[in-house]
Amino acid sequence: MRQEPLLTMRGIEKSFPGVRALKDVDFTLRSGQIHALMGENGAGKSTLIKVLTGVYPRDGGDMAMEGTRIFPSSPRDAEKFGISTVYQEVNLIPHLTVAENICLGREDRAAGIIRWKKVRERARKALARLELDDGIDVEAQLSDCSIAVQQMVAIARALDIDAKVLILDEPTSSLDEAESDELFSIMARLKKRGMGIIFVTHFLDQVYRVSDAITVLRNGQLVGEYSAAELPRLELVARMMGKRAEEVKRLEKRAAVTTKSGRKTVISVRRLARKGSINPIDFDLNEGEVLGLAGLLGSGRSETAEVLFGVDAADAGEIEIDGRATKVDSPAKAMRLGFGMLTEDRKYSGIIPNLSIKENIILAMQAKLGPLKKIPPRQANEIADGFIKALDIRTPSREQLVKNLSGGNQQKVIIARWLAIHPRLLILDEPTRGIDVGTRAEIEELIRKLRDEGMSLLLISSELDEVVRNSQRVLVLRDRNKIAELAGEDISEQRILHTIAQ
Repeated sequence: MRQEPLLTMRGIEKSFPGVRALKDVDFTLRSGQIHALMGENGAGKSTLIKVLTGVYPRDGGDMAMEGTRIFPSSPRDAEKFGISTVYQEVNLIPHLTVAENICLGREDRAAGIIRWKKVRERARKALARLELDDGIDVEAQLSDCSIAVQQMVAIARALDIDAKVLILDEPTSSLDEAESDELFSIMARLKKRGMGIIFVTHFLDQVYRVSDAITVLRNGQLVGEYSAAELPRLELVARMMGKRAEEVKRLEKRAAVTTKSGRKTVISVRRLARKGSINPIDFDLNEGEVLGLAGLLGSGRSETAEVLFGVDAADAGEIEIDGRATKVDSPAKAMRLGFGMLTEDRKYSGIIPNLSIKENIILAMQAKLGPLKKIPPRQANEIADGFIKALDIRTPSREQLVKNLSGGNQQKVIIARWLAIHPRLLILDEPTRGIDVGTRAEIEELIRKLRDEGMSLLLISSELDEVVRNSQRVLVLRDRNKIAELAGEDISEQRILHTIAQ
């Protein structure tokens, strides 16, 4: 006999000005189940979660916990119904201790005075349910803890309120492999105790590793609910993208790995170094070439890019552009030399959230022109509209605030910003992190198009298959050192991993 649902959402509707975000969406979660919520950026995943947790009021439909209708009006209200969320950017208070964060708003009091000993005891008990009481100091300040520990603290907070439903929104995007493994072990233990877990992620391997069921959304509508064991990966990707499986196979094919002969060397890096960031490194980057940087977390990939773009000043070495030694000591200088850089963290160093799409797109162009030479409004509109169309940025208007876009569309806006200055070199640091399969394929197609048009690209990605698919040469880094350079048919995930492990 099939178990009764823990959580049901039926016919959920939600609209914003000019956008119908959810259209008659159903979702069912059972006790002791890990249920992956999948879809492209803009598919409606985040909106559905925000409706469930009371961030947004629903425009239609019903929700019930264990058969009782619920109407959460805020995340705090949702917690009263047993629904707790751990977001990609952990939503806790960094200057408070671990114990204070776990018990925040629910502290034991006597005559109005917080009983801190009791708070610490409760925090330890919550961590003990995760089998983490020996590994995390409840008196440590949260800001001194790693992102992985902060996520565990957020989960412990959910246990402290006796949550029945735990929502994990992109929980592994900032974790390394060992930290992700620890999280999956905790999820398995919570599942065994009967908790229902909604798992939002873009990592397909992780979906199939831990999930029992998969619900797919596309364009705000339900595509279907499936057993994870019965839905082949290719079919999942096809349903997310709204394509046939045969089309997805074509998108997964690796790009040509040879570099055309006679290409001009645009940039030569010789013994470039910065103390504490990168050890002396040499490489060339040619016109019309994608050079990949591969390595584990802490290998020096992003640090190399930041020194090259002038975010951090080099202590030694030199950069030659067209054979002439050039000092790149600031991003402004890098831009004048024709460099662009998409940083790995679009939220904190990419988008300007309270500016419009148009303003974000013309930002680098305006910076190059200087404060005294303003881009005329008509020209700005034409530039923005051109890139919105060319990159298929899904928005009702160029005047939409960029913070209201999905992650994938925000990434396209940042790419448009740099393309607007017609760069010779475009540095892409994790260009597909936290975005859906469909948008990832579009960005990879754009990388190949820019390469074929003669642009030089430096590609950094923690996803080795992405580096392998798109690079003509790959520098392999380990412990802030370049340890190998691969080209042509030598480029493979196996070869890169073997090189790192040597």
